[in-house]
Amino acid sequence: MLIIHAHLQVKPDQEQAFLEASKPLIQASRAEAGNLSYDLKKSTDQDHHYTMVETWQDAASIEAHNTSTHFTAFVGQAQAFMAAPMDVTVYAGERVQK
Repeated sequence: MLIIHAHLQVKPDQEQAFLEASKPLIQASRAEAGNLSYDLKKSTDQDHHYTMVETWQDAASIEAHNTSTHFTAFVGQAQAFMAAPMDVTVYAGERVQK
């Protein structure tokens, strides 16, 4: 399992457009083979900051997602919404032993 946190700093005047554009991305991504969860979270510490939290079965699922029509359409629009470059971190979903 792989977990992705995509941090998004949105322009204040584009926040509503960003949220509307995110809806079809989230809905279609959740329906993809290999997707375990796909959620947009709003920061309580930073204004206009969101994190897309994704959980995928494997790297092949992520590759398929990254070339999907809904993802590439969102990425094509994203530049207009973003106040800063997207910051993406990928985590292995295995439990860390103590």
